Amino acid sequence: MKTFSITTALAAALAASTATAVHAEQVFNRVASFAVADNLPEGADRKAPTSAEIITASEDSKTLIYSDSPGKRIGFIDITDARAPKSGGIVSFDGEPTSVAVAGPKALVAVNTRESFTKPSGLVAVVDLATKKIDATCDLGGQPDSIAINKDKTLAAIAIENERDEEVNDGQIPQMPAGDLVILSLKDGVADCSSIKHVALTGLAEIAGEDPEPEFVAFNGKDEIALTLQENNHIVIIDGKTAAVKTHFSAGTVDLKNIDTKRDGAISFIGEQTGRKREPDAVKWLDDSRLVVANEGDYEGGARGFTIFDTTGKVLYESGARFEHGIAAIGHYPEKRSSAKGVEPEGMEQAQYGEDKLFFLLSERASIVGVYKDTGAEPELLQLLPSGIGPEGAVAIPGRNLFATANETDLVEDGGARAHVMIYERSDGKAAYPQIRSADKDGMPIGFGALSGLAPVADKPGFLQAVNDSVFSSQPTIFTIDATQQPALITEALPITRNGAPAQKLDIEGVANDGEGGFWLASEGDADKLYSHALFHVNKKGEIKQEVAIPAELRANETRYGFEGIATIGKGDDQVLWMAVQREWKDDEKGFVKLVSYKPASKEWGAVRYPLDKSEEGWVGLSELAVHGDYAYVIERDNQIGQAAKLKKLYRVALADLKPAALGGELPVVKKEEVRDLIPDLKALNGYVVDKVEGFTVDAAGNGYVVTDNDGVDDSSGETLFFSIGAIDAT
Repeated sequence: MKTFSITTALAAALAASTATAVHAEQVFNRVASFAVADNLPEGADRKAPTSAEIITASEDSKTLIYSDSPGKRIGFIDITDARAPKSGGIVSFDGEPTSVAVAGPKALVAVNTRESFTKPSGLVAVVDLATKKIDATCDLGGQPDSIAINKDKTLAAIAIENERDEEVNDGQIPQMPAGDLVILSLKDGVADCSSIKHVALTGLAEIAGEDPEPEFVAFNGKDEIALTLQENNHIVIIDGKTAAVKTHFSAGTVDLKNIDTKRDGAISFIGEQTGRKREPDAVKWLDDSRLVVANEGDYEGGARGFTIFDTTGKVLYESGARFEHGIAAIGHYPEKRSSAKGVEPEGMEQAQYGEDKLFFLLSERASIVGVYKDTGAEPELLQLLPSGIGPEGAVAIPGRNLFATANETDLVEDGGARAHVMIYERSDGKAAYPQIRSADKDGMPIGFGALSGLAPVADKPGFLQAVNDSVFSSQPTIFTIDATQQPALITEALPITRNGAPAQKLDIEGVANDGEGGFWLASEGDADKLYSHALFHVNKKGEIKQEVAIPAELRANETRYGFEGIATIGKGDDQVLWMAVQREWKDDEKGFVKLVSYKPASKEWGAVRYPLDKSEEGWVGLSELAVHGDYAYVIERDNQIGQAAKLKKLYRVALADLKPAALGGELPVVKKEEVRDLIPDLKALNGYVVDKVEGFTVDAAGNGYVVTDNDGVDDSSGETLFFSIGAIDAT
């Protein structure tokens, strides 16, 4: 077995995907995103939560069908033009659809109708795809989860989970009634309710054998059914024709090393978990004798990756923490999940595209899809695709070189992103994502995320510095970025320290060179978190040598929306720092914020006023300040996301107008000039518009660069967009 790290393999894959050789690699790129809320009928509450969980496609590949459990419906998306998906309507149920599959002209929908955890019930509904009407239903005798259909569309298998109540006995199992497997016959997509067979699964697993909780089902070409019992950490192989259990085996355990096991505001791959139960969720057949499972965990385990078994239970390949390391290398590691199950690989899909046998691994917490090539031995990681928040299901459409994900999380109640279905196309070309990744250090990827400010490296075109914000409260860092590569590469991570230890209680939102090899940092501040509004002078080793508190005139009117960028003008005793305050403070007129100055040599403070654009929804503020040539540049943005986002712009102010007045008195108002609307740039990867455009700078060659803050993948898709906007005029 090869021993190279997944990040090394990923780097090679990324290099290949960006090569310009005559024989270009086949890569997936996202071509469209569809907000599930756009499928709601006229008059429906568009601000009610929606979801897209399990997804499939019609046999003509022109329609996607997804389950929306909270909405008690399934939805249809017309992808005749995959780059311009259209609403296809919905079908509603008197229960929660948990899964959907297609057989010819019909969709089979598993629906949970339970009265309570102890009185589970459910049905399978047959929906005509042409009329979008429910033709028939079959009682399943329990609460269904996954549904699968065999190759010739004559059999359906449904996992009857009868899931446990996590509020009872701390979620411990057994909790009756036990789950089982239902097999029923199909003809022209119509279910024969009289053919239902219940396959008993009790007495098989070593863990709570009397209470099997089936999770996911899949058919192979011999009509054998692979079934995961997630909480029981068990896998069962069933003959679909006879309903007999052919074999079963424990999913076993993994000894995980080089993982992050502490939820402490730092990414550190130094921990381990020994004897970690795999507890697989999704399962797919790679061929008639091999199956692959996603080791999400749900009860007492979760092995953070995937495993390939043969039908006897022999482990043919174990990914361990490699998938997680690859995710960390592109900034998608969900640090707040570290102590539990890490990235939580949950969903899977498998298909053959041309000569390549591929399988897809969905990370629920990192919002990433790993694309693997099945080599028959060690799988090859080809790509990591950005998805929406919480990808739950996926469908491969190889006949059209398409792939789609269903992303279940909807944050509308918090003003966040909606649930989305995202569509990708495989073709010759370059992988558009990631736009930034990190190098290995001591064999592990440099962990990063929540990039919040940029600065140029002096006299080194294409090289930048970036900082992370308070998401990584135990790991404040200055990163070095080599933007001459594609994707851009984080080559170094310089810890910010105080008295030899990582500095605490910082919310670094801006970075600027001090002209002597060190840095000035702007900390935004938040009294509720005991973070102070302050400036920090750091030497080239990352050591804090000076902390400058804001003066009383500012402190008396502060809010938590403080400094969001910092830049330097001049050198030596003439050096002046300029900081952008994100939003209005208590003494500011509505629609105006301060640009604040500080002269280190004389310790003088001053400010000017900056006029903000008006917003249709939410608030507008500043999120960066940089200086180039005769101008200061600011990013002005609203706090909206997706279709609601209207304002993400780069403006400039002439340095000649930055004439600060003393604090506490009347402040002059500067004039601004629009430089670029960034929304088209934020749409370039065909996802939804992210809210936090946080960093901008101009490198030593005069080229502008922009970066977004992914919030450390906390209630975020995790996407970090990093791109150049070309040459910036200095005059």
